[in-house]
Amino acid sequence: MRLFSKKKEETKSCCCGGSCTPERMEQAEAAKTDARVKVLGSGCAKCNALEDAVRAALTELGMDTFIDHVTDFAQIAAYGIMTTPALVVDGKVVSCGKVLGKDEAKAIIEKICM
Repeated sequence: MRLFSKKKEETKSCCCGGSCTPERMEQAEAAKTDARVKVLGSGCAKCNALEDAVRAALTELGMDTFIDHVTDFAQIAAYGIMTTPALVVDGKVVSCGKVLGKDEAKAIIEKICM
């Protein structure tokens, strides 16, 4: 038993487990401003359900907006999201951790975009 052993040096890790590079973080930050509506998530059933609800809401509003489904964890972490699915409209996180219904998504998009 070593009571007075040398401490191991702690390495700092970021939210992506230390696999990010400055170039990758720059790409993630740049991707934040590309699309108007984004669904953040791994591609699970809940994430796909949110994307379908948002697509239906946009159709009802008569908006022909491209929906970007972001599955890259570095890009998701750049938004500060820890629970998915999440919805981003005009670069702002408007919902995270739950699947919105069509009417909820429609109300949020109307409030922000119109």
